[in-house]
Amino acid sequence: MTLRQRFTDDQIEHVIEQGMIYMCACPAQVAQAMRSLRGLYDYQQSCLITEGNDARVHAAIAKATQAAHAIMEDCMQEVLTIEQWDPVTLDMPANLRQRQLDEL
Repeated sequence: MTLRQRFTDDQIEHVIEQGMIYMCACPAQVAQAMRSLRGLYDYQQSCLITEGNDARVHAAIAKATQAAHAIMEDCMQEVLTIEQWDPVTLDMPANLRQRQLDEL
């Protein structure tokens, strides 16, 4: 089983960083959820190969994690498109950065 990843770990961290700098938590929360799901998936993969574990349990968790991760990746793509984040750098658009700074 493999976990399909549309966004790299570095891209996820960049979105989180952008959210912290400009106080825009929503895309960063989606990115954090994806990061957590990746950790859960990796953990299940190690449990699958640990002798004495019931592989069915860990396969079920891994399968559900794959589905949840795919949904969150679709969500991330939709949010970034709606808000017009730069598709290459994943930088927050200037208008959102300014809006967040104005609210401070």
